[in-house]
Amino acid sequence: MKTLTRLAAATLLAGAALLAAPLAAWAAPVDDAVAELQRDWEVIRYQSPAGDRARLFESLATRAQQVSTAHAGQAAPLVWEGIIVSSLAGEKGGLGALGLVKRAKALYEQSLQIDAKALDGSAYNSLGVLYYKVPGWPIAFGDKAKAGELLQKALALNPQGIDANFFFAEYLVETDHAEQALPYLERVLKAPARPGRQVADSGRREEARVLLAKIKAP
Repeated sequence: MKTLTRLAAATLLAGAALLAAPLAAWAAPVDDAVAELQRDWEVIRYQSPAGDRARLFESLATRAQQVSTAHAGQAAPLVWEGIIVSSLAGEKGGLGALGLVKRAKALYEQSLQIDAKALDGSAYNSLGVLYYKVPGWPIAFGDKAKAGELLQKALALNPQGIDANFFFAEYLVETDHAEQALPYLERVLKAPARPGRQVADSGRREEARVLLAKIKAP
């Protein structure tokens, strides 16, 4: 009887371990989960064929939502879910993307309420981009003045950051202040490399070079 009892207990423990294994993988440390989203986003954004990006971002957005849910109350997963959803909206384009844009906006705002300094103020940066890229009222919520305020907050938190400087420069070009964008683009090209973000850094610097060439073109 004791042998059967021990065997039953061992069986229950083994079953519990099998059930716990996927749960442990699901609840990976938040930094690891966010880093994985970052890496996959970079590959899709800068290395995948244009025709595949919408499908890949859609799948990644589902995973990002799962990470945000698994790490409820953490700001960083919400920022990256917003970035991925925004990227999906950019690939889809048109009025059909407005729902995605509004979803991304809500994610950034939720992140800011939790921790505005998370990821060096990336939520300010990403939300500012939405405000200058989307149409204004009555179609959407676009607002160039609001965009400038948000992007400047991002720069204040991360003055040498490659993304903060690039998007403020792009904003200046979009708002007919191209000459003022030059020093920010120079900072992009000189910004310190981010560990583990080589693909993103390389892609962003190339975007900065293209924007510089556009400004300097006769």
